[in-house]
Amino acid sequence: MDLPYSPPRPTLIQRKFEPGVLRRAVHGLSPAYFAMVMATGIVSLAAHLLAMPRIAGGLFRLNVAAYAGLWLLTALRAAWYPRELARDMVDHGRGPGFFTTVAASGVLGSQFVLMAGDYTTAKALWVVALALWVGLTYTIFTAFTIKEEKPPLEQGISGAWLLAVVATQSIAVLSAHLAAHAAPPYRLELNFLALSMWLWGGMLYIWMISLIFYRYTFFRFSPGDLSPPYWISMGAMAISTLAGSLLIENSPQAPFLASLAPFLKGFTVFYWATGTWWIPMLLVLGVWRHGVKRFPLRYDPLYWGAVFPLGMYAVCTFEMARALELEFLYVVPRYAVYVALAAWALAFSGLLRSLARGLVARPA
Repeated sequence: MDLPYSPPRPTLIQRKFEPGVLRRAVHGLSPAYFAMVMATGIVSLAAHLLAMPRIAGGLFRLNVAAYAGLWLLTALRAAWYPRELARDMVDHGRGPGFFTTVAASGVLGSQFVLMAGDYTTAKALWVVALALWVGLTYTIFTAFTIKEEKPPLEQGISGAWLLAVVATQSIAVLSAHLAAHAAPPYRLELNFLALSMWLWGGMLYIWMISLIFYRYTFFRFSPGDLSPPYWISMGAMAISTLAGSLLIENSPQAPFLASLAPFLKGFTVFYWATGTWWIPMLLVLGVWRHGVKRFPLRYDPLYWGAVFPLGMYAVCTFEMARALELEFLYVVPRYAVYVALAAWALAFSGLLRSLARGLVARPA
Protein backbone atom coordinates (compact mmCIF):
# COMPACT_ATOMS: atom_id res chain seq x y z
CA MET A 1 0.00 0.00 0.00
CA ASP A 2 1.50 3.28 -1.12
CA LEU A 3 1.66 6.07 1.38
CA PRO A 4 0.36 9.47 0.25
CA TYR A 5 3.10 11.74 -1.04
CA SER A 6 4.19 14.42 1.40
CA PRO A 7 6.40 17.17 -0.03
CA PRO A 8 9.60 17.80 1.89
CA ARG A 9 9.54 20.61 4.44
CA PRO A 10 11.53 23.64 3.24
CA THR A 11 14.86 24.10 4.93
CA LEU A 12 15.85 27.28 6.73
CA ILE A 13 17.98 28.35 3.78
CA GLN A 14 15.12 27.74 1.35
CA ARG A 15 12.77 29.80 3.50
CA LYS A 16 15.26 32.62 3.51
CA PHE A 17 15.01 33.02 -0.24
CA GLU A 18 11.26 32.62 -0.66
CA PRO A 19 9.84 35.70 -2.42
CA GLY A 20 7.30 36.19 0.37
CA VAL A 21 10.04 36.54 2.98
CA LEU A 22 11.81 39.23 0.97
CA ARG A 23 8.59 41.11 0.27
CA ARG A 24 7.66 41.19 3.96
CA ALA A 25 11.13 42.39 4.90
CA VAL A 26 11.03 45.13 2.26
CA HIS A 27 7.48 46.16 3.16
CA GLY A 28 8.39 46.74 6.80
CA LEU A 29 11.82 48.26 6.16
CA SER A 30 12.40 51.18 8.51
CA PRO A 31 13.45 54.42 6.74
CA ALA A 32 16.02 54.84 9.51
CA TYR A 33 17.84 51.56 8.83
CA PHE A 34 20.74 53.42 7.20
CA ALA A 35 21.67 54.38 10.77
CA MET A 36 23.37 50.98 10.78
CA VAL A 37 25.79 52.30 8.14
CA MET A 38 26.24 55.53 10.10
CA ALA A 39 27.03 53.60 13.28
CA THR A 40 29.30 51.00 11.66
CA GLY A 41 31.15 53.68 9.73
CA ILE A 42 31.86 55.97 12.65
CA VAL A 43 32.89 53.11 14.95
CA SER A 44 35.24 51.96 12.19
CA LEU A 45 36.72 55.45 11.95
CA ALA A 46 37.13 55.59 15.72
CA ALA A 47 39.02 52.30 15.64
CA HIS A 48 41.14 53.61 12.75
CA LEU A 49 42.10 56.81 14.57
CA LEU A 50 42.95 54.87 17.74
CA ALA A 51 45.24 52.35 16.00
CA MET A 52 42.95 49.32 15.75
CA PRO A 53 43.52 48.54 12.06
CA ARG A 54 42.00 45.04 11.93
CA ILE A 55 38.76 46.09 13.60
CA ALA A 56 38.60 49.25 11.51
CA GLY A 57 39.20 47.38 8.25
CA GLY A 58 36.68 44.65 9.01
CA LEU A 59 33.98 47.16 9.87
CA PHE A 60 34.81 49.16 6.74
CA ARG A 61 34.27 46.15 4.48
CA LEU A 62 31.08 45.24 6.31
CA ASN A 63 29.86 48.80 5.96
CA VAL A 64 30.30 48.82 2.18
CA ALA A 65 28.21 45.65 1.96
CA ALA A 66 25.55 47.01 4.33
CA TYR A 67 25.30 50.27 2.35
CA ALA A 68 24.84 48.43 -0.94
CA GLY A 69 22.37 45.96 0.57
CA LEU A 70 20.21 48.65 2.13
CA TRP A 71 20.04 50.58 -1.14
CA LEU A 72 18.95 47.37 -2.88
CA LEU A 73 16.18 46.83 -0.31
CA THR A 74 15.15 50.48 -0.58
CA ALA A 75 14.97 50.24 -4.37
CA LEU A 76 12.81 47.12 -4.08
CA ARG A 77 10.52 48.91 -1.63
CA ALA A 78 10.19 51.85 -4.01
CA ALA A 79 9.28 49.44 -6.83
CA TRP A 80 6.94 47.17 -4.87
CA TYR A 81 5.44 49.55 -2.30
CA PRO A 82 5.74 53.12 -3.64
CA ARG A 83 2.68 54.34 -1.72
CA GLU A 84 4.02 53.10 1.62
CA LEU A 85 7.40 54.69 0.88
CA ALA A 86 5.79 58.04 0.01
CA ARG A 87 3.54 57.83 3.08
CA ASP A 88 6.55 57.28 5.33
CA MET A 89 8.38 60.23 3.83
CA VAL A 90 5.67 62.72 4.81
CA ASP A 91 4.95 61.15 8.19
CA HIS A 92 6.09 63.27 11.16
CA GLY A 93 7.32 60.20 13.01
CA ARG A 94 9.00 58.20 10.24
CA GLY A 95 9.91 60.87 7.71
CA PRO A 96 13.06 62.18 9.46
CA GLY A 97 14.47 58.66 9.35
CA PHE A 98 15.17 59.14 5.64
CA PHE A 99 17.95 61.57 6.56
CA THR A 100 20.01 58.55 7.61
CA THR A 101 20.62 57.94 3.88
CA VAL A 102 22.43 61.28 3.70
CA ALA A 103 24.48 60.74 6.84
CA ALA A 104 25.32 57.16 5.84
CA SER A 105 26.64 58.37 2.47
CA GLY A 106 28.69 61.08 4.18
CA VAL A 107 30.19 58.79 6.81
CA LEU A 108 31.04 56.11 4.26
CA GLY A 109 32.62 58.77 2.05
CA SER A 110 34.78 59.87 4.98
CA GLN A 111 35.88 56.26 5.42
CA PHE A 112 37.00 56.10 1.80
CA VAL A 113 39.04 59.30 2.29
CA LEU A 114 40.71 58.40 5.59
CA MET A 115 41.03 54.64 5.36
CA ALA A 116 41.34 53.86 1.65
CA GLY A 117 42.64 57.09 0.12
CA ASP A 118 39.98 56.58 -2.55
CA TYR A 119 38.95 60.14 -3.38
CA THR A 120 37.02 59.18 -6.52
CA THR A 121 34.54 57.01 -4.60
CA ALA A 122 34.42 59.58 -1.83
CA LYS A 123 33.49 62.29 -4.33
CA ALA A 124 30.75 60.09 -5.77
CA LEU A 125 29.32 59.56 -2.28
CA TRP A 126 29.60 63.31 -1.66
CA VAL A 127 27.46 63.95 -4.76
CA VAL A 128 24.93 61.33 -3.60
CA ALA A 129 24.78 62.82 -0.11
CA LEU A 130 24.35 66.36 -1.39
CA ALA A 131 21.61 65.36 -3.85
CA LEU A 132 19.77 63.39 -1.17
CA TRP A 133 20.11 66.26 1.30
CA VAL A 134 18.57 68.78 -1.09
CA GLY A 135 15.77 66.44 -2.17
CA LEU A 136 14.85 65.19 1.29
CA THR A 137 15.15 68.53 3.08
CA TYR A 138 12.75 70.35 0.80
CA THR A 139 10.43 67.38 0.31
CA ILE A 140 10.01 66.41 3.95
CA PHE A 141 9.84 69.83 5.55
CA THR A 142 7.62 71.24 2.82
CA ALA A 143 5.25 68.30 3.30
CA PHE A 144 5.24 68.83 7.08
CA THR A 145 4.40 72.48 6.51
CA ILE A 146 1.52 72.14 4.06
CA LYS A 147 -0.15 69.02 5.50
CA GLU A 148 -3.71 69.78 6.55
CA GLU A 149 -3.79 67.16 9.31
CA LYS A 150 -0.84 67.35 11.68
CA PRO A 151 -0.14 65.52 14.94
CA PRO A 152 0.15 67.44 18.23
CA LEU A 153 3.68 68.38 19.29
CA GLU A 154 4.03 65.59 21.86
CA GLN A 155 3.22 62.98 19.21
CA GLY A 156 4.87 64.54 16.19
CA ILE A 157 8.38 65.40 17.33
CA SER A 158 11.15 63.16 18.65
CA GLY A 159 14.92 62.96 18.76
CA ALA A 160 14.81 61.46 15.26
CA TRP A 161 14.21 64.96 13.90
CA LEU A 162 17.81 65.77 14.76
CA LEU A 163 18.88 63.35 12.04
CA ALA A 164 18.38 66.33 9.73
CA VAL A 165 21.17 68.06 11.66
CA VAL A 166 23.40 64.98 11.47
CA ALA A 167 22.78 64.75 7.71
CA THR A 168 23.74 68.40 7.24
CA GLN A 169 26.89 68.07 9.32
CA SER A 170 27.90 64.85 7.56
CA ILE A 171 28.16 66.85 4.33
CA ALA A 172 30.24 69.47 6.17
CA VAL A 173 32.56 66.72 7.44
CA LEU A 174 32.99 64.99 4.07
CA SER A 175 33.47 68.35 2.29
CA ALA A 176 36.20 69.27 4.78
CA HIS A 177 37.92 65.91 4.30
CA LEU A 178 37.85 66.31 0.51
CA ALA A 179 39.00 69.93 0.73
CA ALA A 180 42.15 68.84 2.57
CA HIS A 181 43.16 66.84 -0.54
CA ALA A 182 41.71 69.06 -3.28
CA ALA A 183 43.59 71.42 -5.58
CA PRO A 184 42.72 75.13 -5.89
CA PRO A 185 40.14 76.50 -6.53
CA TYR A 186 38.10 73.48 -5.43
CA ARG A 187 39.80 73.51 -2.04
CA LEU A 188 38.42 76.97 -1.28
CA GLU A 189 34.95 76.11 -2.55
CA LEU A 190 34.72 72.87 -0.58
CA ASN A 191 35.85 74.60 2.60
CA PHE A 192 33.23 77.30 2.06
CA LEU A 193 30.54 74.67 1.56
CA ALA A 194 31.71 72.87 4.70
CA LEU A 195 31.56 76.11 6.68
CA SER A 196 28.09 76.95 5.36
CA MET A 197 26.70 73.51 6.17
CA TRP A 198 28.32 73.61 9.61
CA LEU A 199 26.64 76.93 10.38
CA TRP A 200 23.26 75.81 9.03
CA GLY A 201 23.43 72.56 10.98
CA GLY A 202 24.06 74.52 14.16
CA MET A 203 21.08 76.79 13.51
CA LEU A 204 18.86 73.81 12.73
CA TYR A 205 19.91 72.15 15.99
CA ILE A 206 18.91 75.24 17.98
CA TRP A 207 15.47 75.27 16.35
CA MET A 208 14.81 71.58 16.87
CA ILE A 209 16.31 71.02 20.30
CA SER A 210 14.18 73.88 21.63
CA LEU A 211 11.03 72.03 20.60
CA ILE A 212 12.35 68.67 21.80
CA PHE A 213 13.40 70.04 25.19
CA TYR A 214 10.02 71.75 25.52
CA ARG A 215 8.35 68.43 24.74
CA TYR A 216 10.62 66.75 27.35
CA THR A 217 9.71 69.05 30.17
CA PHE A 218 6.12 70.21 29.62
CA PHE A 219 4.32 67.12 28.29
CA ARG A 220 3.61 63.72 29.77
CA PHE A 221 6.61 61.45 29.16
CA SER A 222 6.23 57.67 29.14
CA PRO A 223 8.99 55.03 28.78
CA GLY A 224 7.79 54.27 25.26
CA ASP A 225 8.40 57.88 24.27
CA LEU A 226 12.11 57.60 25.07
CA SER A 227 13.08 55.88 21.83
CA PRO A 228 16.79 55.30 21.03
CA PRO A 229 17.01 58.22 18.54
CA TYR A 230 16.93 60.58 21.52
CA TRP A 231 20.66 59.84 21.70
CA ILE A 232 20.91 61.90 18.53
CA SER A 233 20.58 64.91 20.86
CA MET A 234 24.18 64.18 21.76
CA GLY A 235 25.22 62.76 18.39
CA ALA A 236 24.19 65.92 16.53
CA MET A 237 26.48 67.96 18.75
CA ALA A 238 29.28 65.43 18.41
CA ILE A 239 29.28 65.54 14.61
CA SER A 240 29.05 69.35 14.76
CA THR A 241 32.19 69.26 16.92
CA LEU A 242 33.90 67.04 14.36
CA ALA A 243 33.02 69.37 11.49
CA GLY A 244 34.28 72.40 13.43
CA SER A 245 37.53 70.62 14.30
CA LEU A 246 38.16 69.78 10.64
CA LEU A 247 37.50 73.40 9.64
CA ILE A 248 40.06 74.54 12.20
CA GLU A 249 42.58 72.06 10.78
CA ASN A 250 41.83 73.33 7.25
CA SER A 251 42.18 77.01 8.17
CA PRO A 252 45.79 77.28 6.87
CA GLN A 253 44.44 76.32 3.42
CA ALA A 254 41.69 78.95 3.34
CA PRO A 255 42.28 82.57 4.42
CA PHE A 256 38.61 83.15 5.21
CA LEU A 257 38.71 80.25 7.68
CA ALA A 258 41.86 81.65 9.29
CA SER A 259 40.07 84.96 9.84
CA LEU A 260 37.26 83.10 11.59
CA ALA A 261 39.59 81.00 13.77
CA PRO A 262 38.42 82.37 17.18
CA PHE A 263 34.78 81.86 16.16
CA LEU A 264 35.44 78.34 14.89
CA LYS A 265 37.31 77.36 18.04
CA GLY A 266 34.75 78.86 20.38
CA PHE A 267 31.76 77.22 18.76
CA THR A 268 33.54 73.89 18.39
CA VAL A 269 34.14 73.76 22.14
CA PHE A 270 30.56 74.97 22.68
CA TYR A 271 29.22 72.04 20.64
CA TRP A 272 31.48 69.55 22.42
CA ALA A 273 30.47 70.82 25.86
CA THR A 274 26.78 70.61 24.93
CA GLY A 275 27.16 67.06 23.63
CA THR A 276 29.06 66.07 26.78
CA TRP A 277 26.29 67.50 28.98
CA TRP A 278 23.77 65.24 27.25
CA ILE A 279 25.57 61.98 28.08
CA PRO A 280 24.75 61.73 31.84
CA MET A 281 21.20 62.95 31.16
CA LEU A 282 20.59 60.26 28.54
CA LEU A 283 22.12 57.56 30.75
CA VAL A 284 19.85 58.53 33.66
CA LEU A 285 16.81 58.49 31.37
CA GLY A 286 17.87 55.09 30.07
CA VAL A 287 18.07 53.70 33.62
CA TRP A 288 14.64 55.18 34.33
CA ARG A 289 13.22 53.62 31.17
CA HIS A 290 14.59 50.10 31.52
CA GLY A 291 15.45 49.86 35.22
CA VAL A 292 12.64 51.75 36.95
CA LYS A 293 9.79 51.40 34.45
CA ARG A 294 10.89 47.93 33.27
CA PHE A 295 10.50 48.81 29.60
CA PRO A 296 11.59 45.70 27.64
CA LEU A 297 15.03 45.91 26.08
CA ARG A 298 14.74 44.16 22.71
CA TYR A 299 16.34 44.74 19.33
CA ASP A 300 15.00 47.61 17.28
CA PRO A 301 16.67 49.12 14.18
CA LEU A 302 16.40 52.47 15.93
CA TYR A 303 19.11 51.35 18.37
CA TRP A 304 21.67 52.00 15.65
CA GLY A 305 20.78 55.65 16.21
CA ALA A 306 22.10 55.24 19.76
CA VAL A 307 25.33 53.50 18.69
CA PHE A 308 26.26 56.27 16.25
CA PRO A 309 26.55 59.07 18.87
CA LEU A 310 28.88 56.94 21.02
CA GLY A 311 31.25 56.35 18.12
CA MET A 312 30.98 59.97 17.00
CA TYR A 313 31.82 61.21 20.48
CA ALA A 314 35.08 59.25 20.42
CA VAL A 315 35.99 60.57 16.95
CA CYS A 316 35.02 64.20 17.57
CA THR A 317 36.90 64.35 20.88
CA PHE A 318 40.01 62.94 19.21
CA GLU A 319 39.82 65.46 16.37
CA MET A 320 39.10 68.42 18.66
CA ALA A 321 42.01 67.49 20.90
CA ARG A 322 44.25 67.42 17.82
CA ALA A 323 42.89 70.63 16.30
CA LEU A 324 43.08 72.66 19.53
CA GLU A 325 46.18 70.88 20.91
CA LEU A 326 44.34 69.73 24.03
CA GLU A 327 46.44 66.68 24.80
CA PHE A 328 44.70 65.99 28.12
CA LEU A 329 41.51 65.13 26.21
CA TYR A 330 43.05 62.18 24.36
CA VAL A 331 42.20 59.96 27.30
CA VAL A 332 38.48 60.32 26.51
CA PRO A 333 38.47 58.67 23.05
CA ARG A 334 40.82 55.92 24.28
CA TYR A 335 38.02 54.68 26.55
CA ALA A 336 35.04 55.90 24.54
CA VAL A 337 36.02 53.74 21.56
CA TYR A 338 35.54 50.58 23.64
CA VAL A 339 32.11 51.73 24.76
CA ALA A 340 31.19 52.37 21.12
CA LEU A 341 32.52 48.97 20.03
CA ALA A 342 30.56 47.22 22.78
CA ALA A 343 27.36 49.06 21.82
CA TRP A 344 27.92 48.17 18.16
CA ALA A 345 28.47 44.50 19.02
CA LEU A 346 25.25 44.41 21.07
CA ALA A 347 23.24 46.02 18.27
CA PHE A 348 24.72 43.71 15.64
CA SER A 349 24.06 40.59 17.71
CA GLY A 350 20.50 41.83 18.21
CA LEU A 351 20.16 42.19 14.44
CA LEU A 352 21.38 38.63 13.88
CA ARG A 353 19.03 37.23 16.52
CA SER A 354 16.14 39.20 15.03
CA LEU A 355 16.85 37.81 11.56
CA ALA A 356 17.13 34.26 12.93
CA ARG A 357 13.86 34.55 14.85
CA GLY A 358 12.12 35.88 11.76
CA LEU A 359 13.21 32.88 9.72
CA VAL A 360 12.60 30.22 12.35
CA ALA A 361 9.19 31.60 13.32
CA ARG A 362 7.85 31.18 9.79
CA PRO A 363 5.49 28.28 9.34
CA ALA A 364 6.65 25.46 7.11
